[in-house]
Amino acid sequence: MSTMSTEDRARQRRMSILANAGTKELLDRWLSLGIDPAAELLRGPETGLIALRGRIGGGGAPFNFGEATVTRATVRMENGAIGHAIMLGRDAGKVKLAAVIDALATDDIMAGEIEDKILTPLAAAAADRDREQDAKTQATRVNFFTMVRGDD
Repeated sequence: MSTMSTEDRARQRRMSILANAGTKELLDRWLSLGIDPAAELLRGPETGLIALRGRIGGGGAPFNFGEATVTRATVRMENGAIGHAIMLGRDAGKVKLAAVIDALATDDIMAGEIEDKILTPLAAAAADRDREQDAKTQATRVNFFTMVRGDD
């Protein structure tokens, strides 16, 4: 049973969509809102490394797999709302914008606009990319169980 609240799940979904979007794609969707709110940077954007951990076979002892570059930012809006974002890579502008969107989404009215004008179109574009990639993968798939040997 999950202890995650509905609000936490919504935020997790929102941040996943924003992180997986391209910078230009995210900026284009942001501009569709037609707003330019003032945001104070509380932290960052700062870039650093995080350790990646893995397990052999999914259940073995954990081991250090490697490192990944991440960038994070925290902002405070004029109304006092605070937003956070952390994403793979070094794109400070994208992370700052995601933090602003996270802060704005704490307001119910803005959350609806963000869902309609940013998140839904970005999620649909990601689903389209996934379908396209699946189609390419299926086109090169080989089913070894249907191959027949020539020396029966």
